[in-house]
Amino acid sequence: MDNQQTKDARGKLALRDILHGDVDLKENDKKDETENTDIQKIASGQMSQELSKEDIKTLESRLRQIKERWEKERLNYEATARELKNQIDFAKRDAEEQKKTEKKNEQLKDGETKDVDLDEENKAVELLDEQLLERSPFIPLRLTLDERKYLRLVTAALEVSEYTDRVDVARFVGKAKRIHKQLKEICAILSGLLVACDYKAGQKLVANDEFSDNEEFFQYMFELGRRYKILNPERMRSAYGKLIYLLQDSQQPDIKEMMEFSLVRPIKSVHRFLDEKKMLFMLKDPLLHAATRVIPDKGRSRADVQYDLQKKRRAYNRVKDKYVGQGGMSEQHVELVMGSIADNNYFLKFNRDPCDEMINFLRSKYDPDNPGKYSLAIGCGTGGARLTHNHKTQYLYVLQTLLLWRDILHDFYRLWFLAEEDLLNPDNFYRLRNTGQGLNRIQSSPNIAREMQRVIYRARNKVGQWIGSSVVHLGDHNVPNAFMFIDKYTQVSRILNPICITLRRLEE
Repeated sequence: MDNQQTKDARGKLALRDILHGDVDLKENDKKDETENTDIQKIASGQMSQELSKEDIKTLESRLRQIKERWEKERLNYEATARELKNQIDFAKRDAEEQKKTEKKNEQLKDGETKDVDLDEENKAVELLDEQLLERSPFIPLRLTLDERKYLRLVTAALEVSEYTDRVDVARFVGKAKRIHKQLKEICAILSGLLVACDYKAGQKLVANDEFSDNEEFFQYMFELGRRYKILNPERMRSAYGKLIYLLQDSQQPDIKEMMEFSLVRPIKSVHRFLDEKKMLFMLKDPLLHAATRVIPDKGRSRADVQYDLQKKRRAYNRVKDKYVGQGGMSEQHVELVMGSIADNNYFLKFNRDPCDEMINFLRSKYDPDNPGKYSLAIGCGTGGARLTHNHKTQYLYVLQTLLLWRDILHDFYRLWFLAEEDLLNPDNFYRLRNTGQGLNRIQSSPNIAREMQRVIYRARNKVGQWIGSSVVHLGDHNVPNAFMFIDKYTQVSRILNPICITLRRLEE
């Protein structure tokens, strides 16, 4: 114990010397100094005749060991110094926040509330609460580890399926019979995969002779695929198309009658999950915002980012301690809720925020009334342009496009829920047509159309006018159905992110 304390004391003294710049890392104990003297003599040629080659090799190996030890000690000292500096910064910030809180409390006690910004803070928290309450019905719940195992079964079954080719293209028998046959095949594949992966669960499933007896299982499996796709729009590129089209067909009244059960159930969202647990008040907790928010890192020091991360970690742990055990909520349930909300926040950061960044670039670098050196004007047939716009018209056209993309991506999860509602509506029939891009299912999308009219109205008010047509193409040869509509907006971030990164590097 005494030796350890002595080492700690020596380490602190050495750290102090490093911080003050008063230490030379080449100084070592007397033995090392003797070796250094011998090595220096060898280097100068004074002992080249006195020592043998073996002795010189021995001293050279000692030199390498000493250098390695010095380098290791230097790295340890620097790491300790950085950690100590971060702790000092955190302590200073906590002290400053504590002082501000105490000052506000004293002012409140004395009745001096004029200079206190508590009203603004409360309004900001209430706004965040309202936004989260509005978004929570459209935030899918993150998949658990067990659910991810079942998801792999669904993906595997869809990958080997040729559903759309057999149903929409082949015409040997009636369409209803083709749909019924393909749906039964997929259910059979799922059952077989489950038996192969989990024999006990599969044995219970196949004990029932009819697929209708396992309605809840198939609904659960297909809901996992839909939920995962919304959380990860870049995944399941081909499998999701088959999934949504087979569910679309399964909702037809005659197919339901033939199958004797439904394959569709509502997607499990954060709001639905908390409502079942009678825990909706959790969404109004300010700590939940602190535990799930995105920590910005652009233009900030490493110490500031680390400080905010530490605060987020503390809030995360406090939320768990506060709600575990309430309403039957386990630790895993609380983590699922926070993780799902955090997923949504990070989706907005990487998909919506590039639109905000491009809007800021456009407004800061260009003046709509003064083209300056670099004009945005375009001419039809020049550089691939299909329109003719002067500088101001093109400026407003680009601005309204970015604002439209921004508002769509801000409500992207809501739009996806509405798109599936249109696609899976049993009273909303589709028709097969060759749109010039192959055979597609043309289907009206009333819910998406109404929501898009609201989005365009908001974007028009922000710009002040609208350049071009404000018609939303849905259910026609340009955008056949809601699935095609929602899929194309997943590409916006792929277009804008590289541009934003390049512009940021140019400024650096």
